[in-house]
Formats: sequence, C-alpha cells, structure tokens
Amino acid sequence: MNRSVIAHVGLLFVALIWGTTFIIVQNAISIVEPFTFNSIRFLLAGTILVVVLFCRQQQERQQPVGGGIVVGLFLFAGYLFQTFGLLYTTSSKAGFLTGLSIVMIPVISFVFLRQKTGLLAVIGVMIATVGLFLLTADQAFTLNQGDVLVLCCAISFAVHILLNGYYSKRYTPLFLSTVQILSVGIFSGICAFLFEDWQRILSIDLWLNMSFLFALLLTALFATALAFFIQTAAQTYVSPTRVAIILAMEPVFAALTGVFIAGETLTTAAIAGCALILLGMVFAELPSKPQKKAKAA
Repeated sequence: MNRSVIAHVGLLFVALIWGTTFIIVQNAISIVEPFTFNSIRFLLAGTILVVVLFCRQQQERQQPVGGGIVVGLFLFAGYLFQTFGLLYTTSSKAGFLTGLSIVMIPVISFVFLRQKTGLLAVIGVMIATVGLFLLTADQAFTLNQGDVLVLCCAISFAVHILLNGYYSKRYTPLFLSTVQILSVGIFSGICAFLFEDWQRILSIDLWLNMSFLFALLLTALFATALAFFIQTAAQTYVSPTRVAIILAMEPVFAALTGVFIAGETLTTAAIAGCALILLGMVFAELPSKPQKKAKAA
C-alpha cells in the first residue's frame, strides 16, 4: 500500500473521528461555552503533541513557528465565525454553509494560486455540494447575518486547508500540527476571556463532571491531536480539493452516529445527501486523464 492510499484512508478516518464526536462536542458546550471549551481542548491537545515532539530529535523542534501560527489563525477564524454565526442561524444551515469550503478551495486555488482542478474533481465537488444541501439544509433556505458569518467560516476553513497543504511540504507534520493547535488554543483563550464567563473553569464542580472530562479527553486526544496530525501528514500527498471532499464525509458520519447512538432518524433527502457526498468523493478520486505510454525508442 503506497503512501497516497494511506493518506486518503487517514483523511477518511479523520472525518470519521470528527463525525462521531460531534454529539460529544455538542454536549460539552452545553456545560461550558464554546471558546472556553476549545481553549482547554486545543491547549491540552497541543501539550500532548509538545511532549511527543520533545521525545523526537532536537532538529525537529528548531523549525520556525510563523507558518504554523498563520495556519492556526485561519483554523481559529473558522471556529470564531462559526460560533458567532450560530447565534443568528440554525445549525442545519450552518452545517451546509460550512461545507461550502469544498467549493471555495478550487476557486481560491485558481484565482490566487493559478492552480487548476481536474474536471472530475470539479464534478465531484458539485455532487458533494448537492449532497451537503440535502443532508443539512432546511426546506426554507434564506440568508441572514448569521449565514454571512458562517460563509466567512467556510472561507477560513478553505484557506486553512490550502495553507496546511502548502506548509506541510515545508515543515514536519508533527511540528506544524503542534504549533497550529497551540495557536488555536491561545486565540480561543483570548476570546473566552473577552466574551465568555471563563471563570467557570475554576469551578470544582466542572472538573468533577465526568461527562465534561470524558468529552474533553476524547476530543483533545483523538479529535484534535491525532486528527490534525493525520490531516497535516496526509496533505503532503493529497491535493487540497480532494482533502476537502473526503472531509465532507464528516456530516455523513455525524448523521449515522445520530441514528445508531442517539436514535435519530434520517429523512429520504438526508439519505440521498449521504449517497451523493460519497459519490462526489468517488468522482474526485478518478484520474482526470489516462496516462500516456512513453513511445519506444
């Protein structure tokens, strides 16, 4: 099995982790506010990666941190816009609009980086976008100020994937993921101090709440430290557009988790949406052009 295949499987595993922990995160932010939870979650995950980093060669720790901070800034911006956008819009619309990052990545790549995306990958993006709409959007779909904020979130996540792909070829995956995760934790902590009741974390009752501790440890270790390390390592071998389409499987896994764990039911449209996202991922993985055989001398 070559590294490209492993990278694709790894990204699918990341989508599985994020999708299956979606309910856990929802429960956690009902106990503490979003920026406070993300600050603790990302700082804990970053600390875990720092420990791993110091167990490796010293040379790996001597890379410049600027690239990781920039990548982390756009990742944090996605969470920032999404958090404030959810104050004014529904979670279903936010789910669809956030997923539009898969459309924005090939557009941003072409406009700013002059990188063209293959025809089949573009078709895959379009199919997956329709699937996202069927899976997450309400019947009455109108835009408000919250939706605009969530669109900014989608742009931020798209730029994050592009920058992560760029810097993953210039930094080691462990170092880059460590710096960006710590950056998100610090930026989230600042927002928690400015906008939330951050003193809640000083409550003894909070740290005796087993549901909160379970959610924190599970998301910090698997949905943050492990997931972003795998994504960063995989982006060395997978194009940003394909990364986005594979990660679009997250709401599919979230929906399936809701069915099997929370006893939710899927509508016919939601089932069709899941199928279209999967079909879009398949299209994106098809080769755009057949390889031409070299002429014999």
